[in-house]
Amino acid sequence: MSKVLKDEAHIERDEHTRYSDEGHDDTTVSKLPNGAGNIQNPLRRFGKEKVISDAQRFANENGMAEHADLFGRAALVARDTNNFEMVEELLPDEREALIYERDHKWHGPPMLWYSITLCAVGAATQGWDQTGSNGANLSFPTALGINGVGRDEWLVGLINSIIFLSAGLIGAFIVDPLNHYLGRRGEIFLTAACLTATPIASGFAKSWEALLAIRFVMGIGIGAKNATVPIFSAELAPARIRGALVMFWQLWVVAGIFLGFCANVIVKDTGDIAWRLQLGSAFIPAFILMLGIWFTPESPRWLMKHGKYAQAFVSFSKIRAHPIIAARDYYYSYVIYEEELALTHDSNYFSRMKDIFVIPRIRRANYGASTVMLAQQMCGINIISFYSSSIFVNVGYSDVQALYASLGYGAIQVIFTIPTLFMIDTVGRRRLCLITFPLMCLFLLAAGLSLLKTDGSPAARLGPVVLFVYLFTIMYSLGEGPVAFQYSAEVFPTIQREQGMAWAVCINNTFAGILGLTFPRMQTVMTPTGAFGFYAGLNLIAWAMVFFFVRETKQLTLEEIDQVFTMSTPQFVSHEIKHKVPAFWKRTIYNAKVMIPYAIKRNVFFQRSTPRPETIQAPPILNQAGPTSDIKA
Repeated sequence: MSKVLKDEAHIERDEHTRYSDEGHDDTTVSKLPNGAGNIQNPLRRFGKEKVISDAQRFANENGMAEHADLFGRAALVARDTNNFEMVEELLPDEREALIYERDHKWHGPPMLWYSITLCAVGAATQGWDQTGSNGANLSFPTALGINGVGRDEWLVGLINSIIFLSAGLIGAFIVDPLNHYLGRRGEIFLTAACLTATPIASGFAKSWEALLAIRFVMGIGIGAKNATVPIFSAELAPARIRGALVMFWQLWVVAGIFLGFCANVIVKDTGDIAWRLQLGSAFIPAFILMLGIWFTPESPRWLMKHGKYAQAFVSFSKIRAHPIIAARDYYYSYVIYEEELALTHDSNYFSRMKDIFVIPRIRRANYGASTVMLAQQMCGINIISFYSSSIFVNVGYSDVQALYASLGYGAIQVIFTIPTLFMIDTVGRRRLCLITFPLMCLFLLAAGLSLLKTDGSPAARLGPVVLFVYLFTIMYSLGEGPVAFQYSAEVFPTIQREQGMAWAVCINNTFAGILGLTFPRMQTVMTPTGAFGFYAGLNLIAWAMVFFFVRETKQLTLEEIDQVFTMSTPQFVSHEIKHKVPAFWKRTIYNAKVMIPYAIKRNVFFQRSTPRPETIQAPPILNQAGPTSDIKA
């Protein structure tokens, strides 16, 4: 353990042991085995002089002696970030930089924006791969001789889904060794190279067996990339806008879906090679990612994890607007990491994988991450992403009309994901899901029932189907779509982050593969209306899962999120039922009776003199860290 904390961090390895450093702050820290403890800000356990001297010693011992005084001041800021203006030791320019950061949410250096944007481009590869096969589904089964029913339907489903099955079952689980030996950037480069070569190769496939094998390899690259890029983004992004920045992943997944549909439309008139061009075009975003990743800094948390402390500070300095901000974020991350490391000194890949299922704090995070990842497939969005062109053809569209209708679906996803960039860190991840899942159920059910109409004009038959599919897509884009990878990338501790994200990606991609495999046959056996109704029902189950297992993480540092998961699940659910649910109905009724009439009078009838009603009282605030005596397994 580092000398910074060795002298006074008295750690007992019993799950229910409490300890605190008397004489300093009254912060109570509860430790659970293997780094699963409720790690509150450890710097508050120590006095001011101790904090400064430990930070300076850290800088001196790790090749950063020229920054020793800076780290001393930064440690005081990290000790109480909300009251940094009270730190007398700050230099004038440092105080101004911190004030500017507080008042300008989106302030950041160009390298931060470049790195986040480049990672987001990597997400487009997945969306493009999905929609390339979406358009190709109209012609490649005939070209490869698998356009029949029964066995051929299963083969078409397998070719579509194999990239997700291999991503979830293989690609996600090679993330830890690849990250360990290659770093975040090296791993992203390798997978980007794979995702550049395999789409091109799929365009030259001569048989369904060859196409299946190529897409199997592609899936391994997708799984490894999907587990690393969100982690890389989360480790670079500042806490105050981490949700929005990491959500660029989802924005560019849907951008990739839209661009894939654009490519499908562009090459639709090329004849027999159209499906080959549709599959092959997905190399474009992967190629950009492969070239651009070497111009980004390595993840400072990965460097710190591998003992490269001076290099980690250099990386932090490139992605923060001022040295005091970089030193504050870096030193606080280091202190929390050392707290975790002290309890996982003999861990290995398999023990860390075991931790995400057996350690209470990490298991609860795993519940949440697995829930949002599974819910992304349960909601049924990927039956549209994989098979929208086929669905629209089956209800009476021509091939060209189906491609344009699918293009509209892709555009809807892009347009309505953008507002969530601004809501995910204010409204919150959990609330967005709870609001949108019931509406997704309603619209998907309506789309399925609309398929039953077989008489009337083409517009009367087809218009409602497209309308309700689009409304369903809007709700997905405002909720579950942006939340899934964002939430999963941030909830696990640093030590177990690769394993936790690997499991979450395994859940997401494996069930995406199952969905893609089964839907062609499901349409035949259950009819399209039955298939839509089935997934509409799953939306309600997903809503209940989110209510019970997903906890809010908005505007918390990656280290502070540790505190969110220390409360037991029964305690958390009890609070939600006893306080949040009644408060929700009380607020809804109040808005209907008071706030909506007030808004109408003021904004519709321009009665500006109408007095504003009193704001309804908020429900009790949940102390998610909870008293340590109440922490249960």
